[in-house]
Amino acid sequence: MSEDRRQHIVAIVRDEGEVTVSRLAGDLKVAAETIRRDLQDLEDRRLIKRTHGGALPLESGSYESTLDYRSVTRVPEKRRIASAAVQSLGGAQTIFLDEGYTPLLIAEEIAQLRDHLTIVTASLANAMALASSPQHTTLLLGGRVRDRTLATVDHFATDMLSVLNIDVAILGANGITPDKGLGTPDPAVAAVKGMAVKVSTRRIFVGIATKFGVTSFCTFADVRDLELIITEEALPQREAQRFAALGPHVLRV
Repeated sequence: MSEDRRQHIVAIVRDEGEVTVSRLAGDLKVAAETIRRDLQDLEDRRLIKRTHGGALPLESGSYESTLDYRSVTRVPEKRRIASAAVQSLGGAQTIFLDEGYTPLLIAEEIAQLRDHLTIVTASLANAMALASSPQHTTLLLGGRVRDRTLATVDHFATDMLSVLNIDVAILGANGITPDKGLGTPDPAVAAVKGMAVKVSTRRIFVGIATKFGVTSFCTFADVRDLELIITEEALPQREAQRFAALGPHVLRV
């Protein structure tokens, strides 16, 4: 019975995003303390991530959120991160822009810049956001299009990327930890991200606070590979210092 309830909790959290303990207790008609024990068990099994008073879905090798879901969660925080990333480009002329909703917000801001930039991306959404900006050159990597994120993968994408020299790569991840680095659930996605790390001179990670402390299925980069980490103020200062000790500057906006 308890396992059935816990699997139901996972399904609710994955379907709706962040859910409170009180909401789960009411829906499942059990005590809040029972839900808290369930959430602790599920977090230990890396199926959800506990928050203050609730839980968030935790992406894994068998589950990944859609771009639509990402576009309605923590949007103000993601916009601040996106703006800080654009301000951190420096004199970069060539940019790899990763898939994901925060990179899409970055693409929308880059589209407004007047200086000419060359942007390389695997994301159809990013390419569409940049397509109406004639001052920029946008290169869309070829390959199989993933339905959940509308991004290309497989050898067509990695082969094309492998012959390029990129000034700065702006990278997202499904999780980042000091010891396991940056990870993502899908090996094909990890291969594209890993190639971007390999061919770039500078690397910037962008992600909200819930990404930190999460180990994902496939590692594609080490924290030491990064020049800069841009996240939100919700990431505790002590946690930020753990990452900064490995080399990158950590910016909380």
